Amino acid sequence: MTTAPETARSSSHPDLNPQVHQRLEADLNSGRLAEIIAEISEEAADLIRGFWRAGVTAQSKADLSPVTEADRQAEALILSRLEAEWPGVQTIAEEQACDKGLPVAAAEWFWLIDPLDGTRGFVAGREAFTVNIALAHNGLVVAGAVVAPATHTCWRSGPSSGGAFRRQGNEGWQPIHVRPRPEEPIALVSHSLTDAEAERLIRQHGCTRWEALDSSLKLCLIAEGRFDAYPRTGPTSEWDIAAGHAVLQAAGGRVIGADGQVLRYGKPQFANGVFVALGG
Repeated sequence: MTTAPETARSSSHPDLNPQVHQRLEADLNSGRLAEIIAEISEEAADLIRGFWRAGVTAQSKADLSPVTEADRQAEALILSRLEAEWPGVQTIAEEQACDKGLPVAAAEWFWLIDPLDGTRGFVAGREAFTVNIALAHNGLVVAGAVVAPATHTCWRSGPSSGGAFRRQGNEGWQPIHVRPRPEEPIALVSHSLTDAEAERLIRQHGCTRWEALDSSLKLCLIAEGRFDAYPRTGPTSEWDIAAGHAVLQAAGGRVIGADGQVLRYGKPQFANGVFVALGG
């Protein structure tokens, strides 16, 4: 097994006001930050639903991945809201990275944002697409929120003391937790895998059955105790999984890199290598 790339050297953000820094820490510790990014994610989801199944078309980016006007407008909304709440915090967002390039290194605090994960499924009219916002500190993900616009479902981390939560529609927040590993664990895998690849991967992690699903929903469904593992070998960007990682971590699970350690963020090119997400 290859070793995951080292985390890029972290540097303090030169423009981060000390008062913003203090507020960021206070909001993280109290859980207010997670509540706000959940609200921002839900606002972006409302915007995205206006495009869903309405004949939206996709363009191809330089890496041949698809992008739509929904991606762009949702990301602009998220960036604007985050800057208004915590000005000056570094942002690593999917469409921003495509248009302007990636920074050489991560700051001490930085946002990882995927405004519409699962764009192919979104364009095809399927339901498994998500909005993702995560906060990382010194290479570790510390807060996150994920919204599935099609089902009006939101998952978020809690205060720094722990806990993860889920709500659907106008329901109140309900605590979620990974389940103890059952006798016959079930894995989630990417739709891009062949059946043979999926079988090999799930056996490697002690699972007996598997289902294929798009987007960061896989991490959230493990967090709420419906599945047990999500192994991934193909390349992903950090913004694809950071928010789901934060939710899963808060729910008692973990995401492990190829080196056997907790997956870190701010790696070169903000790219992930091999990892596995695990429940109980």
